[in-house]
Amino acid sequence: MRQHLAFVAIVVSDYNEAKKYYCGTLGFELIEDTPQDNGRKRWVVVAPPGNPQTRILLAKASNPEQISRVGNQTGGRVAFFLQTDDLKRDFEKFSAAGIRFEDSPREERYGTVAVFKDLYGNRWDLLQFKRD
Repeated sequence: MRQHLAFVAIVVSDYNEAKKYYCGTLGFELIEDTPQDNGRKRWVVVAPPGNPQTRILLAKASNPEQISRVGNQTGGRVAFFLQTDDLKRDFEKFSAAGIRFEDSPREERYGTVAVFKDLYGNRWDLLQFKRD
């Protein structure tokens, strides 16, 4: 049996601002933006550059419980892990684009990591694994 995780949802406040951030600031690729439910909802899917198999569904919060989760989907833990082949390059690029990192990149036994928050406050690890 072969399986893979097709989508991960991030609850957002607004489709357009989320799409602008993920595709503009982070440089993700827009995979799909399709209106649904007579235009009341949208199916907005983005992916890291060069890896369209890893997809994020930008899901607009539509009730008070969902709204309360925007920016804190995991209770303050790192929610997402963006692997890169060049952490220094991406750290500098993201910093120049206005992304605020919690601290400078640090070396761990598994590689180099730097934590940042997205536009809503979700915590992300930007990480580059050590080569074997």
